[in-house]
Amino acid sequence: MKKILECIAEAIKPAFTDSGYDEAYARVTLSNRPDLCEFQCNGAMAAAKAYKKKPIDIAGEVVSRLSSNPMFAQAEAVMPGFINLRLSAGYLADYLNEMEVEPKFGLEEKGRGETVVVDYGGANVAKPLHVGHLRSAIIGESVKRLGRFLGYHMVGDVHLGDWGLQMGLIIEELRDRKPELVYFDQSFSGEYPKEPPFTISELEEIYPAASAKSKTDEAFKARAQEATLKLQRGYQPFRAVWRHIMNVSLADLKKNYSNLGVTFDLWKGESDAQKYIPGLIEDLENKGLAYESQGALVVDIAQEKDSKELPPCIIRKSDGAALYATSDLGTIIDREKELSPSRYIYITDKRQELHFIQVFRVAKKAGYVKEDTPMVHVMFGTMNGKDGKPFKTRDGGVMRLENLVAEINDAVYERIMENRTVSAEEAKKTAGIIGLAALKYGDLSNQASKDYVFDMDRFISFEGNTGPYILYTIVRIKSILSKYQESSGNTDQDARILGAVSETEKNLMLQLAKYNEVIETSFGDIAPHKICQFIYELSDVFNKFYNSTMILKEADKERQGSYIRLITLTKGILETCIDLLGFEAPERM
Repeated sequence: MKKILECIAEAIKPAFTDSGYDEAYARVTLSNRPDLCEFQCNGAMAAAKAYKKKPIDIAGEVVSRLSSNPMFAQAEAVMPGFINLRLSAGYLADYLNEMEVEPKFGLEEKGRGETVVVDYGGANVAKPLHVGHLRSAIIGESVKRLGRFLGYHMVGDVHLGDWGLQMGLIIEELRDRKPELVYFDQSFSGEYPKEPPFTISELEEIYPAASAKSKTDEAFKARAQEATLKLQRGYQPFRAVWRHIMNVSLADLKKNYSNLGVTFDLWKGESDAQKYIPGLIEDLENKGLAYESQGALVVDIAQEKDSKELPPCIIRKSDGAALYATSDLGTIIDREKELSPSRYIYITDKRQELHFIQVFRVAKKAGYVKEDTPMVHVMFGTMNGKDGKPFKTRDGGVMRLENLVAEINDAVYERIMENRTVSAEEAKKTAGIIGLAALKYGDLSNQASKDYVFDMDRFISFEGNTGPYILYTIVRIKSILSKYQESSGNTDQDARILGAVSETEKNLMLQLAKYNEVIETSFGDIAPHKICQFIYELSDVFNKFYNSTMILKEADKERQGSYIRLITLTKGILETCIDLLGFEAPERM
């Protein structure tokens, strides 16, 4: 189904061509002055220079040919040459009636099965998820859902940090605590235990203790580095410990991501790229791309178009160790081999900007990825506390993600119980749904690249641009539809949306008509915040319509049926959009 802007542009193209002007000037945009018009065409302004005419004269010619078009309630030329347009109520109603019966409300599936890899999550094993992991998970999940809804084959990969120095630190700390374990007995030759020698709680305590020790104990740090090297070279006792770390960590990570409504198609990590690294380094050397610099192996990535100097990408350190960049290149080779994606999207904090510039350029320079394959790094800002600094616990520590989720759920529960109309059990369940919406919407409603302040009171408010406000709107519509069902005994399936008879009704219709444009643009720009803005505005215009319209008391049954179809469409689009953002609405609030 064509977007509303496309429909309007197609209607005014003949008016341009019949007046002797190129149809390319018939581009339509939403008006930024809704008090003056709904849509606007500025083509006459651009055409004036090409045709050496006054813009207002061109605009007047075009408008004169639109006067009989039933699509428009108003078309006028305004100085110095704008073409202001208002749709007719009948045309807008017909457009919504078509949307209502189309799959996905008329959204075209642009993806056509094209494979897109979304790299998000980025958790490190043996460490609990904390608030620093929130944005990547929430943004990535929404981008994946959005692309999938548009018909792309979206592959979400958590890309775990599971192969670095933290493994050696854990192994050596475990040796110090439990030297009797068979993994540290060089004479042991049997099968290694299937049960891990630690719980998730113990593991999460072992790593920070080991990390702290390595900062003051050089001998311990050297042991950890040696253990990491032995692990990476295949030393079986340490591989057995590593498998225990992975199994225990993955179970906990999957549980916590699930509580966030976040899932992954692949649970791969840096370790999965290791088998490609020797061949990768050899290939870069054979192609003459990698060379030694101060003992390290590097690849130049600078280009003439660069506005600032960019350092080479280090592929191998002077001590022979591979780096994060090498691992990411190995991961790209793995993805090309297994998935052949037509697009890559990486979602990390903005501090990694240089890293991904280097990795993407090496991947294309070496021919691992086709030159025309889009590789996009979505850089997000920091979630800050009210003091403007990165969000911390009350005692200044990094907050665990599960604790943050629990805090926001408890706050919502208390608010629900202030006006208790449901059981405590239902309130708990509802609080979990609303809390997740508050958390996700609070994050996604901000442009990803910007920092934002985590404000619990504002996020859980049932008023303003918040997740709970959106949910409240959906629940309100559900309540109206339920009451209508009870009073009428049917949902008037034969009813149609009629032309608007009030300004609030038409504003609601105009907002609904933007839907497919917003969804396409949100994915094209990788900008879930645009969906948030759309549904906030949709909720706002719906509530104004609701407050000015006696839906359930409307005496004209045909008009009442139209209202019901209109708000049913509103509910469907709101529910579709919040699903794309990664949350759902409760039955009541």
